[in-house]
Amino acid sequence: MLASEAMMDQAAGLRYISNPQPVRVIAVTSGKGGVGKSNVSVNIAVAMANRGHDVMLLDADLGLANIDVLLDVRPRYTLEHVVSGECTLEEAVVEGPVGVKIIPAASGVQKMAQLSQAEHLGLVRSFSELSEPIDTLIVDTAAGISDSVTAFTRAAREVVVVVCDEPASITDAYATIKVLSRDYKVNRFHVVANMARSLKQGRELFHKLTAATDKFLDVTLEFSGVIPYDEVLIKAVRQQKAVVDAYPRSPAGLAFKKLVQKIERWPIPTNAEGHLEFFVERLIRFSTLSGGRQ
Repeated sequence: MLASEAMMDQAAGLRYISNPQPVRVIAVTSGKGGVGKSNVSVNIAVAMANRGHDVMLLDADLGLANIDVLLDVRPRYTLEHVVSGECTLEEAVVEGPVGVKIIPAASGVQKMAQLSQAEHLGLVRSFSELSEPIDTLIVDTAAGISDSVTAFTRAAREVVVVVCDEPASITDAYATIKVLSRDYKVNRFHVVANMARSLKQGRELFHKLTAATDKFLDVTLEFSGVIPYDEVLIKAVRQQKAVVDAYPRSPAGLAFKKLVQKIERWPIPTNAEGHLEFFVERLIRFSTLSGGRQ
């Protein structure tokens, strides 16, 4: 049996478990690097935590991680140590701002970007060790369409595609959506226009993307909002803080808050529907059995 098939069998076997706390799993991805995807992930996570959610942020860019740098956390362990057996996943979790729980990945470690199916399965299984109570899991994927990206993205219930005003950003975002829809049956995407000069420009970027997807793909794209180009974003990155914390009244900070309010209106899952939701359901089950930790 392939590792992917084993994963699905385990997911199916756990669907009967009552889930007292539904978990919203959101993968944030992009066709290319340099569009601010990780910054979007960080600010969604921190903004949701500010609104009272129990948030976990998974750095799924396994070989070129940067969440720890963006939020100025210094993890003792990363997913590299989990895969090698040097620590448990529980030991790798670090706390970030506003109580966001962060699972850091490794940076500059090529082997982490080339995990085998069995290693991916082992990593997923390790999530059963967690007892952290959460209601939202943000998965910051790598850019592009590597096996790692498709594995994490197709497993999430909601997929956010980040684009910016560059021709390559639109064409690569289209390629990512095409692969996910054609090969993995992911057919619904939320689009966020990042670093846009105006709401109008953000909508134009969305229409450029939908012009191609409507013509060639059987997918649904939802325009989820615009994060404006804002000089304070650069300042926040230099300060290693989320802009929603460092400059909450800035245009970018307010835009992220608006985006999170929209995310809160997305349907909440009622059971496990994929690989990631399999281990999230395990996570919730363990939390329930242990009485949770406050």
